Amino acid sequence: MSDRAKERKMRMYRTIRMELEIHTRIEEEIFYPVARGVDEEMIAEATEEHHVVDMILRELEGIDASEDSFDAKMTVLQENVEHHIEEEEGELFPKVEKKIKKDQLSQLGEQMMQRKEMLAREMERAA
Repeated sequence: MSDRAKERKMRMYRTIRMELEIHTRIEEEIFYPVARGVDEEMIAEATEEHHVVDMILRELEGIDASEDSFDAKMTVLQENVEHHIEEEEGELFPKVEKKIKKDQLSQLGEQMMQRKEMLAREMERAA
C-alpha cells in the first residue's frame, strides 16, 4: 500500500472517529436522558453499543492502516454502527416520537444540533 493510500485511509478514519465521538456525546448528554423514560432497556443497550464502538476506535488508533486487521476492524465498526442506527431509527425514535410532544422534540433536536456544532469546533481546534 502506498503512503498516499495509507494517509487517505487514516484521514477517513479520523473523520469517522470524530463524527462517532460527537454522535455518542450528543446522544448520551442530551437524547438518552429524555429517551430513558420511554425505553430504559433500549437506552442501556445503546449505551453499551457506544462503548463497543469506542473500544474499536481506540484499537484502530494503534494499527497501521496497511495491516489487514485495520480493514477488518473498520468492517466490524461499520457493522456495529449500522446495527445501532437500525435499532434507533426503527424502534427507539418511533417510541420517543409517540411519547414526547412535538415542541419538546423540536427543542431537543435544536439542542442536539447546537451541541454538535460546538463539539465539532472543539475537536477541530484540538486536531
